[in-house]
Amino acid sequence: MKFDLHTHHYRCGHADGDIRDYIEAGIREGLSVIGISDHMPHLFSPLDHPSPAITMSRLELGAYVEEVLRLKKEYEGRIDVLLGIESDYFIDHERVYREAIERYPFDYVIGSVHISSGKSIFDRSRWEGLTPEIMIEAKKEYYRLIEASARSGMFQILGHIDAMKGYFPDFSAIPADEAVESALKTIGELGLAIEVNTSGGTKTCGGWYPSDAILERALHYGVSISFGSDAHKPSRVGEDFEAVADKLREIGFKEWVYVKERKPVSVAL
Repeated sequence: MKFDLHTHHYRCGHADGDIRDYIEAGIREGLSVIGISDHMPHLFSPLDHPSPAITMSRLELGAYVEEVLRLKKEYEGRIDVLLGIESDYFIDHERVYREAIERYPFDYVIGSVHISSGKSIFDRSRWEGLTPEIMIEAKKEYYRLIEASARSGMFQILGHIDAMKGYFPDFSAIPADEAVESALKTIGELGLAIEVNTSGGTKTCGGWYPSDAILERALHYGVSISFGSDAHKPSRVGEDFEAVADKLREIGFKEWVYVKERKPVSVAL
């Protein structure tokens, strides 16, 4: 069976189409399960919508939940529509996000680190002029945040865990194996999943998140794997699902998971 747990829509300010468009795309792609997981508002700000090109507004969150639940009922029997959300992880603002997550009946929450050391992980200029030593510390800090996000207990899936390579492909070669291993060990011990996210193919790195090397270590630590296209336009729903499945089998995985009602559901590869 096919599933895709990472999709966005117009509310986040940088995606095309409405939720129905993504559900219909999922049906065309032969998906049995589609998760809607738009960007959680930046709740640490007193403003309703401090980041209109990045997340939905605080006032839209309730309407988003209601729309997904309504469409879930409408499409019952054709495709299983899951209510998800992608939440940034801010280590200094856990409480406000935890309260928001528990306020709604999310099937799952994807926890993603988009800001590390005060800068976007996709900031093309963040690596300019840095010494190798500083690059190593930047990578370690990124994985410290990912490990902290796992320990927070707020998330069932961790999103695109090497997305820092998106516009800096040399990121993968920065030697910080101990930090990566520590994060994966914690994720495995806590029974969480990481996603294979195929949106990396739209970035400079030209490949999925995470790398094959990270997936091999994830297998070693018993980390569950999920799938997300991270589609920001309906045409990308389910993108490369079969190719990812082939790669996971090659590495040695026997199954992967989607998450419903906060619990993993295993699917044989």
